[in-house]
This record gives sequence, structure tokens and C-alpha cells, in this order.
Amino acid sequence: MRWASRDCSTSPQPPHPPPLHTLNVNTALSLSPWLQLCTRHAMDALWQYQFRIILLGDSTVGKSSLLKRFTDGVYSDVADPTVGVDFYARSLDIEPGVKIKLQLWDTAGQERFRSITTSYYRNSVGGLLVFDLTNRKTFDHVREWHREVREHILPHHMVYILIGHKSDLNRDRKVTRDEAEQLAAELGIRYVETSAKCNSNVERAFELLTRDIYELMKMGEISTRDGWDGVKSGLTPKVLYPAEEEAEREKSCNC
Repeated sequence: MRWASRDCSTSPQPPHPPPLHTLNVNTALSLSPWLQLCTRHAMDALWQYQFRIILLGDSTVGKSSLLKRFTDGVYSDVADPTVGVDFYARSLDIEPGVKIKLQLWDTAGQERFRSITTSYYRNSVGGLLVFDLTNRKTFDHVREWHREVREHILPHHMVYILIGHKSDLNRDRKVTRDEAEQLAAELGIRYVETSAKCNSNVERAFELLTRDIYELMKMGEISTRDGWDGVKSGLTPKVLYPAEEEAEREKSCNC
């Protein structure tokens, strides 16, 4: 499905690099982005916590486009529908010395896959509730998605963020910002408008959700549990303190 819109800059997919043994110095320097990418993947193995996050919403709202933009930095006007569940991953540096690895699950929005996707609810700590700003029905269905997840994860809870996607299609908009912000307030969650095509607020949305989960961990409201994959500790987990206690510790430290 193609989205007609105003012009936005896109990120073309780079060609594959040649084998490393064929590189001379000048060629290696020209491929520095690839070397940086390899370094990033190597560093991604060193994380303090892993959060499993699931994307929820009707089919065609652009969940896969958001994930591809966030994890790979690419966008395509044409995307195949998700069948069942797809998996993505990326790490974020939340604060000095704290790297969070995100396991990101892209769920199919079609009803026939619902029995598959519901099994992933219980093992997720965060959820992006995504709707299409140009499709009123997808907005009206947000409450249903939220209610369905809550019923499957009781007595535990999930941290959410509401995403109004395809903000670049402003002329075709069917949901106002005020309406979306009101719904978010009723659900007690944040609201962010994004565009995978224009790369608008995509990074911010995932970072806000990750920070909210991390802050709840510091407050003791979320913790690792046996048999639950929502949050996992890495090889070097950080000892977490509430913000007030952390500030007091820094003041009393003479080192």
C-alpha cells in the first residue's frame, strides 16, 4: 500500500560492503559507517537490562514501518503484511553506564492471527498502541486493543504509549490531536505523533517508553520475575535506586 503525501526525505538502503580482505586503506575509510555499525552490534551484547516491547494495533497502521525505521533506519512505501509475529532488536543508552536492549515484537493486526499474538502479551513489559491518523476506525479500536491486553496479563500490568502514526499525511487526517490526547489521558499514558516516512518522533517514542519502564524499575514497581521474559538482567545489571535516593547518594559520595 502506498501513502500519497507531501515530500519527505527517505533513507535509501546502502549497498552491501565488499569482503574485508579486499579493502585497501582508502576503501576502508569510505566504509566507516559499516565499521561503526559492526561496532554498535558488538557493543549491543553488553547490556544491563532487556525489555520486551510489543506493537499493537490494526493492520496497515504502519507498525512494521515504525520498527524498520527505528531498528534499521530505512523506510519503504510498500510493506508486506505481518503474518503472526515478527521480531526486531535494538539497544538504547538510557543514562551513563546503562544500556537497555529492546526486544521488539511486531504483531499482525488481522483477527485471524489474534490467537497467535495474544500469547506474546504476558511476556511483554511495554506496548505501543498504534493507530493511523488518516483512518478513524483504527483510532476507535485502540480501546479494544488496550482492554484485550489488560485481560490477558492480569494481575500484572504493561507500560503503554499511544502512537498516532502517519503524521506526514496531514491533509488526510481523520483524528485530531485533541481527541488523541484526551484518549491518552483517559488511559493514563503518553501520546506521540510519528511518521516513519519522514522519520519524525520515531526515536523519541521508543525512548520515552523505555525511560518510563526504567523509571518504574527504579521505583520498584517493575522487576525481573522467574518465568517472565518482560524484563531480564544482563551480565552486569545496575543496582537501581529511586531518583531521590540516587540524588542523596551522589551528594554523599566523596569520590
